[in-house]
Amino acid sequence: MPQYKAPLRDVKFLLNEVFDYPAHYASLSNGGEATPDMVDAILEGCATFCEEILSPINHSGDLEGCHFENGNVTTPKGFKEAYAEYVAGGWQGLSHPTEYGGQGLPMSLNLMKSEMMGTANWSFTMYPGLSLGCMNTVMQYGNDTQKNTYLPKLVSGEWTGTMCLTEPQCGTDLGQVKTKAEPVGDGSYKITGTKIFISAGEHDLSENIIHIVLARLPDAPKGTRGISLFIVPKFMVNADGSAGTRNPVVCGSIEHKMGIRASATAVLNFDEAIGYLIAEPNKGLEAMFTFMNTARIGTAVQGVAHAELSYQGALPYAKERRSMRALSGKKDADQVADALIWHADVRRMLLTQKAVAEGGRSMIYHAAKLADNMVNGILEGNQAKYEDYDNQLGFYTPILKGFLTEMGLESANLGMQVFGGHGYIKEHGMEQIARDARISTLYEGTTGIQALDLLGRKVLLQTRGKCIKEFTNEIIGFAKAHAFSGGPLGSMARALIRRSLRWKWSTLRIMLRAAKDRDTVSSSSYDFLMFSGFVMLGYFWLQQAVVASEKLAKGGKETPEFYKSKVQTAEFYFERMLPRADGHRKAMLATSASTMAMDNEHFVMG
Repeated sequence: MPQYKAPLRDVKFLLNEVFDYPAHYASLSNGGEATPDMVDAILEGCATFCEEILSPINHSGDLEGCHFENGNVTTPKGFKEAYAEYVAGGWQGLSHPTEYGGQGLPMSLNLMKSEMMGTANWSFTMYPGLSLGCMNTVMQYGNDTQKNTYLPKLVSGEWTGTMCLTEPQCGTDLGQVKTKAEPVGDGSYKITGTKIFISAGEHDLSENIIHIVLARLPDAPKGTRGISLFIVPKFMVNADGSAGTRNPVVCGSIEHKMGIRASATAVLNFDEAIGYLIAEPNKGLEAMFTFMNTARIGTAVQGVAHAELSYQGALPYAKERRSMRALSGKKDADQVADALIWHADVRRMLLTQKAVAEGGRSMIYHAAKLADNMVNGILEGNQAKYEDYDNQLGFYTPILKGFLTEMGLESANLGMQVFGGHGYIKEHGMEQIARDARISTLYEGTTGIQALDLLGRKVLLQTRGKCIKEFTNEIIGFAKAHAFSGGPLGSMARALIRRSLRWKWSTLRIMLRAAKDRDTVSSSSYDFLMFSGFVMLGYFWLQQAVVASEKLAKGGKETPEFYKSKVQTAEFYFERMLPRADGHRKAMLATSASTMAMDNEHFVMG
């Protein structure tokens, strides 16, 4: 199994040399404590925790899985101890308010922490990770009593939280939610219904689990306009803040899954469980989606995490395993055969993984700055600022979530391919990465849902193409400064300008066609998202290449070899990966006819 090593050199390159995070943190109302020394200490401490505690139980956790018996879930060996260390280290409250026991640092630091933890052990990371949506919802919409009751223990990590949305009859279409909420008369409600696919819905890591549940009031309108949001604790909370009597919310089963087997995915049955309304009646969906952009960035991190871990497994194997001679002649003449890394096709796979991991990380870190500013809008009581940055983040998130998870899955599969037949064997751990990665394109909205959100909602309905125009203008403005440079920078800049112009023009063509053929939106959306992702990733690789070239010329904090590898990886991306965008462009501009013409009855087998 690959033993995770935190890529701190790359992280610090992005923070300090590409995105100037020190200046960014200095501009935030909650960034004063995030000094370069403090950030380095947090990153180093997190790296140690991930490398020494989480990584060693990743493979064993997959082999053992979770145990379910009589409504109780036991996590794999070592998970409970690791979680206790996580709580003792104060990691859960890193980016939450000091008034509830947190450290009050910017949200971006939590995302960086999550990336390292998720790469080391994605299954483990889901337990504290699912608490964040619960914490953010209570922090944003809870009344003072609710905040004081739940947040201190959630922020410390003593309690965990969930978001209970999906039901057996509905997945993404939450308008079909049937769970009922009957008022008791004392301000509480009896919640009755079944929720499925609840990650971390039941486990033995914490003494209490706080569920955020979507349900309908008796007089609620039909559809999404009639959904309210409730806090439902696993154990009722005593006056002194301790966990009290058991609430009738019971785990009926846990799912037997393809991957992330050490993460319990529960079916939860609410049988008149006591709950408390949070946010306004019938506006639960609106409240739930307040932090959905940050949740989707969290899932996008999984694409980067699995690309990184698979690369860390494949690279040493490619250097050590020997097979045949390189086509250009013997490379390891004193050995029986040359190492795999001398073969061009193996290098193609490794460079693809490297391009996805390091390029995707830069996309995430840029979006994290927007998330910091969005949260600052809330902290400052500046609604206009919050909405501005939330809208900016809203454009990025479907691309980050949809594109990066698809590319992360591809990278995980490439890691298996480097190993050949050994990649298919459990003991090497490469197939686990591919199985763990598979869910990332499904939950928090499938790739198709993200694509519809991007093209249908963000581009066509909300902005009428303005978001694409603004972003492509940003790309072109940056690339123009380097378009006439000699060497690889000029070539990359010109290629990016061409694709940006095509992105803009193609959006207009789809917009005009969609006015007459609504199926165009759905039939074009996947290819539109993938085209968008390839161009966006090119933009962030060009930024890295420009900085690396400057550091090669003038000197920087890293070695010349590090900066040279950045430029060379960018060259590979532009020559070997960005051209894939052109195929997606051709497909997205095709009419919906070939997709929609066949009669349903003609979809037959045999």
